[in-house]
Amino acid sequence: MLKKRELSIAIGLLLVVTLGITVYASQPGSTSDNPAGKKKEAASRSTVSITEQQAKQVSIVPAQTYDFVAQNDAVGYIDFNQDNTVQVFTPYQGRVRQVFVKAGDDVNKGQALFSIDSPDLISAESNLISSAGVLNLTSKVLERAKKMLETQSAAQKDVDQASSDQQTAEGNFRAARDVVKIFGKSDAEIERILSTRKVDGELMVNSPLRGRVTARNVAQGLLLQPGNSPAPVTVSDLSTVWMVASVSEYDLPKLRLNQSVNVNVMAYPGQKFQGKINNIGVAVDPSTHRVSVRSEIKDPQHLLHPQMLATYQIQVGEPVRSVAIPANGIVRESDGTMTVFVTRDGLNFTRRSVKLGLEQEGMKQILEGVSAGEKVASDGAIFLSNMLALQSR
Repeated sequence: MLKKRELSIAIGLLLVVTLGITVYASQPGSTSDNPAGKKKEAASRSTVSITEQQAKQVSIVPAQTYDFVAQNDAVGYIDFNQDNTVQVFTPYQGRVRQVFVKAGDDVNKGQALFSIDSPDLISAESNLISSAGVLNLTSKVLERAKKMLETQSAAQKDVDQASSDQQTAEGNFRAARDVVKIFGKSDAEIERILSTRKVDGELMVNSPLRGRVTARNVAQGLLLQPGNSPAPVTVSDLSTVWMVASVSEYDLPKLRLNQSVNVNVMAYPGQKFQGKINNIGVAVDPSTHRVSVRSEIKDPQHLLHPQMLATYQIQVGEPVRSVAIPANGIVRESDGTMTVFVTRDGLNFTRRSVKLGLEQEGMKQILEGVSAGEKVASDGAIFLSNMLALQSR
């Protein structure tokens, strides 16, 4: 009897519990069947509130419109502008007498770089002095022959012969003078040689352009041969440099000559250098499937140095105006979605999923999820995400 009584009591309690659950589920406030309750619960999982003290750690910025430009990026290095770089060799054999410059010096066009004692120049100057003497002698003989002809003391043939000799001597003198000028001697220096009748075998080697001495491989007493490497002196015009980049063959259809580029180097973060593409390689590297693209960069302050690592951006499309927020306002959630925290009062934040586009100058393009003018968290967005995660536990 006792066991039957206990069994009856247990069955009765079970019926009471079941009935209570059914009644609770049927109440309007139950979240299992009430959509409004479900919505409220979901909202509580995406909303976080902070105190005024905590708000000091969060920066609030309005979403703004920004012009995003489709760009092609590439990595490369800075190099000398080889079109404005000259390796200066001595035109004749000789031993170095003086060196007037050192690496890093700025030089003007025509400025002396070094000089050599040139046997060829000595021979040319000696020939000039000799031809000048012969011209002077033949001129006197011709003058005397003409006077003798007037007094019937000489025949016409003697005058003709003297005139021929004088013309030959004059031609030889002019040729000898031109040879000396080829060695770089000025008219004033030539006249001094003729007046003093002394040869000066010092051959000056001058800079062919205005620029900077980027290499010096010459010293006093060194014997130089024309064309022997390395060049005694190298001069470069540094007002422009090259940026040589390696570009994927898939990006070639987007590139063209004279296309404007913006170049950045690690040494000057945030500073842009302007340039234009002046050469696109004709062959693709079969190993990397990349091609060399060269841009000429203006550098009037000489800030860029060869072999600097550089990146460039090339505009390949028209600007697109779109909503944007700072990149540090974007939070990548654990499931891979991108979210932002939107607020009205700076204390209550709602997490919202967004669709991202381009990133430029620290701004992220928002394709979906946020409208212009809405206030979002930038610095401190990660802090809000962590608070929301703790709140949901």
